[in-house]
Amino acid sequence: MPIHGQKKKEVLMDIKIQSIHFDATTQLEAFVQKKVGKLDKYYDHIMAAEIILKVIKPESAQNKNASVKLTIKNAELFAEKTADTFEEAITECAEALTKQLKKQKEKKLK
Repeated sequence: MPIHGQKKKEVLMDIKIQSIHFDATTQLEAFVQKKVGKLDKYYDHIMAAEIILKVIKPESAQNKNASVKLTIKNAELFAEKTADTFEEAITECAEALTKQLKKQKEKKLK
């Protein structure tokens, strides 16, 4: 909740989710939106996020692949992870992108 007198920051990021070899549930899409949407607290002006969710081999473990491409001013950041669940893969991508965003922010401040 915003503190009295503060406006809640709007998320201006355009998030696109594409699922390959399966139909993503609305729950999964909501999870991805929320997780990727939170990245904007590490770097202002993330313009867009492209997420691709892919089932690699339906019969094996570690078969959920997620890739996230973030478009920021003057750069693109990318993370790709494979895990047992899409939630786990997206979480790992978000952690990797958080580190990249922090580095970009440090560069910008220099």
